[in-house]
Formats: sequence, C-alpha cells, structure tokens
Amino acid sequence: MTEQTPQPIKKKRVAILISGRGSNMSSLLQASLAPDYPAEIAVVISNIEGAPGLDTAQQAGLKTLCVAHEDYESREAFEDALDEALRGHDIELICLAGFMRLLQARFVHKWKDRILNIHPSLLPAFKGLHTHDRAIEAGVRFTGCTVHFVRPEMDDGPIIIQAAVPILDDDSPETLAARVLAQEHIIYPEALKLVASGLAKVHDRHVKIGDASDPAPPIVNPPVKAP
Repeated sequence: MTEQTPQPIKKKRVAILISGRGSNMSSLLQASLAPDYPAEIAVVISNIEGAPGLDTAQQAGLKTLCVAHEDYESREAFEDALDEALRGHDIELICLAGFMRLLQARFVHKWKDRILNIHPSLLPAFKGLHTHDRAIEAGVRFTGCTVHFVRPEMDDGPIIIQAAVPILDDDSPETLAARVLAQEHIIYPEALKLVASGLAKVHDRHVKIGDASDPAPPIVNPPVKAP
C-alpha cells in the first residue's frame, strides 16, 4: 500500500496593522513560519510613515505598505483606502498590533469577526491606556492580557484567550508591563491559530473553542499553602 503524501494546509491570509515597532508582529511572524500553522502573514500595514515595525517586517521578507491616515481628509476616506489595500492583498483576517487608530463601526462591520486585537489587561477591566499604572493603583492582585474580536467600542468584543499575570508588591508599571508583554507574545499567536483553524467561533457575545484542552488550574496571589 502506497503512503499518501500529506497535503499542505490552506493557510488564512493575514494582515498585521501597526503604528509603531510592532512587538507582537514579530511573535505572530515567528509562529506563522511553522509548516502546520494555519495562517500566513501576507502584508504588514502601518498608518504612520516610517514606523519602526515596517523595517522589521521588511527585514523578515514580508510585504509592507503605508496607508498614512494623515493623507486623508476624513476617517471614512482613510478606512476606505485601508479596506481597498486589504482586499487588494486577498486578506482574510486582520491582527491589530499596536495600531493606534480606533476603527469606525462601518469598517468593523465589514470585517466583523475577522479583526483580532490584543490589549494589556484582563478585559473588561482597564480598557484604554495606562493599564499597568491603573492596575497597580487599584490594588488588584492580577492583571494580564486579552486577545479579542474587535467591535466598534474601544477594547470591546468577544474574548478569545487571556493570560493572567500576578502583580508583585514591588512592581512598577515598567516591570509589570514587561511580564505582561511576555505573555502577549504567547497568547496572540495561539489566538490567531484558533481563529484561522476554525476552532474559535463567535456565539453572541462569547467565543466557543472547539476541541479545547482542559483548563489550567486556579492560581492565587499571594500563594496559599494547601492544608
């Protein structure tokens, strides 16, 4: 009996939108290099001319494009140009990676359940900016990061995956940010994998994960010894 050669998987074409250095872009790119990863990075688009992340993407051999929002008279015109660029590259999924523009409802509805974003808090807590400062000030014992589908409201939408990070007594916003960022680089590629493979599906306000593994055990901060 002749063994059949495994057929290559059809990868979803992904655009990464950035405004700066694109730290999470690098982790997504690295994950996409695996032969069995269900997504490929087809293009990196920045709304800022000369964004450092564009150089990083070019050095990695990726296609890059700048759709500078300052070149357009209105947000609608900018988003129309962005939409045209995405469709011109046959994009199926969008990953926001430090993209500092709030997308309007018209654009989001066109790409509903196909735009992913990562936010450095355990949403719905601490939406917006300065999340680490606010978490420390609030005295919570955990913060973390969240990957979610985008909705027109800021930092809102069905949650795909989260990572919790304990807040230490001597944490500064900078030390906490570094530990959260390390988790961002882990969960963003995993979230894209779940979506691109079809395992993550939106049901109303929730994401259902097909074939999900057993959940991680609870964690407590500060730790409590078992009796």
